[in-house]
Amino acid sequence: MIHRRALLTAAGAGALAAPLASWAQQAGKAPEKIWRVGILPGGPLAARQYQWDAFILQMRKLGYVEGTNVRYDFRAPDKEGAPNEELAVELAHLEPNVILATGANATAAAKKAAPRTPIVMCPSADPVGQGFVASLRRPGGNITGVSLLTQDMTGKRLQLLREMVPRVSRFGFIWNGPTGKAQLEAAEAAARQLGIRLLSLETGTAEALPAAFDAAFKGGVQALIIAAEPFTFGLRNQIAALALKHRLPSIAALPAVADAGGLMTYGPNDLEYFRRAAIYADKILKGANPAELPVEQPTLFDFVVNMKTAKALGIKVPQVVLLQANRLIE
Repeated sequence: MIHRRALLTAAGAGALAAPLASWAQQAGKAPEKIWRVGILPGGPLAARQYQWDAFILQMRKLGYVEGTNVRYDFRAPDKEGAPNEELAVELAHLEPNVILATGANATAAAKKAAPRTPIVMCPSADPVGQGFVASLRRPGGNITGVSLLTQDMTGKRLQLLREMVPRVSRFGFIWNGPTGKAQLEAAEAAARQLGIRLLSLETGTAEALPAAFDAAFKGGVQALIIAAEPFTFGLRNQIAALALKHRLPSIAALPAVADAGGLMTYGPNDLEYFRRAAIYADKILKGANPAELPVEQPTLFDFVVNMKTAKALGIKVPQVVLLQANRLIE
């Protein structure tokens, strides 16, 4: 209105009637809709920031600019292993257009708090077994996203660790929660086939990690498999340091664990997961029904060997391992 009065005073109402009508039509144009995206990272954000940076960058490539047409509401617990239920309720009250959830606990909390809000798993270890979707092909509810294939990959990790330290026969498996337990069972089955003894090392809190490693020492554990789950991933720095302190060769799933000092990792490319999650979010915001969006399984896998850690452990990496690795940390 201020601009209009100035123009009318300067040039007269009659002469400017047509241009003013056009200007008013543009000025009155409805602002672009701001989509609300709720995010449950499944653990403290600091340990996962690079993943969400990849998600937000992919969203930007798809046309979503924070503050212009999208808003991200993060609700992350203060510590690893903390519950997600209250945080999910907080998000639900914000009435987001879609919720992104990492891991089984966060996805379950989001499902309970927002049963009618579209939810994208990024990722979930066993979405069918955990009851999040009816099938990978046709999820059938308000949840879709990407799956980790953790059980399928556990046996392969055990095999690779055996190739790294062929004379070792006593392995430990560090895990937490239902997702970790399912992987433990897969590891036990693979260990039986390979003639390996496997010791279960359950830990519920960060404070309990040293005790788990003490139990590994007392149990004669010579190498360590780390379950692929938000809890162990968030504590990757502490686990890598403890493994080195106890001189335990280890293998985990995501490359960031090797970057943190773990000996080896074999598993999906996690940044690709979060880029794919952005594509799911985009489809849903554009009207797609999550019930009809198939759950994706990983297609890109990384086998990373930390050569510095191998040297610190006094391990000469076998040629059979080097030939399979697609990245070496020197």
